[in-house]
Amino acid sequence: MYEVNVEKPLDAPVLVVAFEGWVSAGSAGTASAGHIADDSPVVTTFDSDRLYDYRVNRPTLDFVDGMIDEIDWPAVTIRLRRIGERDVLVLTGPEPNWAWRAFGEAIGDLATDLGVIQQVSLGGIPWAAPHTRPTIVVTTASRRDLIGADANFPEGLLRVPGSAASIVEKAVADRGIPTVGFWARVPHYVGGIYYPAVVSLVERVSRHLGIDIPLGSLVDDAAAQRRHLSEALEDQPPIREIVAQLEAAYDASGEVASGEEIAAEIERYLRERGEPE
Repeated sequence: MYEVNVEKPLDAPVLVVAFEGWVSAGSAGTASAGHIADDSPVVTTFDSDRLYDYRVNRPTLDFVDGMIDEIDWPAVTIRLRRIGERDVLVLTGPEPNWAWRAFGEAIGDLATDLGVIQQVSLGGIPWAAPHTRPTIVVTTASRRDLIGADANFPEGLLRVPGSAASIVEKAVADRGIPTVGFWARVPHYVGGIYYPAVVSLVERVSRHLGIDIPLGSLVDDAAAQRRHLSEALEDQPPIREIVAQLEAAYDASGEVASGEEIAAEIERYLRERGEPE
């Protein structure tokens, strides 16, 4: 299923996982993973024919003077970046359509072979959250002691549609490797990359791993996006009123959300997109 090209033993390697699609509202997970990878070299490629339905994840064609020049196939890759004294492996790409079980087992075996000591999943949860407030990050983990005392985590039972990231996380955890997931709550009225969520996720990964991941332009991008959203609402009183209601609910509720609340938000999001729950 994959070809790997890692020429030397890795130092305290961590595996960061994020996929386009579900769950990556506001492209929070994939944009964060891309920032962490920072165009570092690809060390593992996967057989796309085994993972994708090309009618769903279609390849992109480049035509030059009426002739096909290039075909860009959807692909899952792992990039390797050295950050401080640690090696960081970043697994990302469009969420596979096929063979999730085999894919998860392959990643679990690969993580074991490469000596991975931690795994981090990243994503975004569509949420009734205002862009004018700090982004809340929900934490999940393979063990309760991996969730910090001040972390936000879903209370009670949480039953939601599965994601490939979670399948991979479970397979890695089953091999005795500790895993955590960081999921940013993304305002459901925002399209495209939501930079405040990217900033929050990158900062959370940096703290969790004890490494310094420079934010670059992300902080400025997040501030500019918040200003643009607020300016866009100035001429739309009904939407501005909705945002005000979201602000009031945010301020009143704090950072604790039950599993039922998260599941309800996800189900509403899927209904609006016309996807099966």
